Formats: sequence, C-alpha cells, structure tokens
Amino acid sequence: MGTGEVAQRSAEADAELGYGEARTVTGRVSVAKRVLPEESDSPFGHNELARLDEALTLTTRATGLDFSIYLGGLGENTRRQAEELHASLGARATDSVLIAVSPEQRVVELVTGEEAGRRIPDRSCKLAVMSMVASFKEGDLAGGLLDGLRMLSDQAGVDIQRD
Repeated sequence: MGTGEVAQRSAEADAELGYGEARTVTGRVSVAKRVLPEESDSPFGHNELARLDEALTLTTRATGLDFSIYLGGLGENTRRQAEELHASLGARATDSVLIAVSPEQRVVELVTGEEAGRRIPDRSCKLAVMSMVASFKEGDLAGGLLDGLRMLSDQAGVDIQRD
C-alpha cells in the first residue's frame, strides 16, 4: 500500500473476526474485551472499608492513641502473636491499641501499650471484646469492629494534650 491509497477490506478476512472484534481502515484489528473486577479476599466491601478507615482515623485523632486492626491468622499461640504484632509498632507501641481478629480461629486479642493501658482499663477492654464477639457471631465483622473502636475510644477519652 502506498501513501494515500485506501486499504481494501476483504469480506473473507472480516468473516473470521470474533465477537467484539473489528478491522479498522488501516487493517488493524481492534478487540473489545469485557474486563471484570478481580475477586477480593477481603471480607469487607468498599463502604465498610471506608467506614473502618474513618473510624480508625477519628478515634486516633480524638484520643491521641494509635488504634490498629489486624485481621488474619494468629498462629498457635494467639496472644503471643498479637503481642508481637503490637511490639512491631516500635516506639509508638506505648500509645497504641491493637485489635487482632482471627475469624478462622474464632479469636479476638486486644493489646494495649503502657499509656493506652493506663487510659483504657482491662475491664473496658473485656467489655469491648464481648461486644465485638456478639456482632461477629451475627456475621457483622465490620459492625463489631466499629462498635469496639467506639467503646475503646469513649473509655480512653479525649487527648488532654490537644485541648
């Protein structure tokens, strides 16, 4: 084909095209394919993730404590693994609260650092865990975590250094 020539379409070649395929004027085959979103392993939908993210952010801002959620397997010794995850926060660990949930093991571990533990007594932690477990039993993982965060935040109170 020389410059300025019109490409001739072959009816035979066009008959070989599949569904969603078209031959352009230049002879190139353009293919339209349906792309489906990949399946997510997350037990949360987009709205639930947004609500959890917002709750973690607001709870951390209001209390001055660093709240985190871990969701996954905790191994054979669940408490030790949760404490190791909490310790991995480094210098922030003293002001941190970790909610570790292993749905497959049906375990919830709550770990507080020294400052966080001073502001949130063990009794309040137990009540928050009981509330979360009640929601988890009803199949509401996100709701249980949100309720637990709210209870822990209420108990910790407002960060007096920010006021």
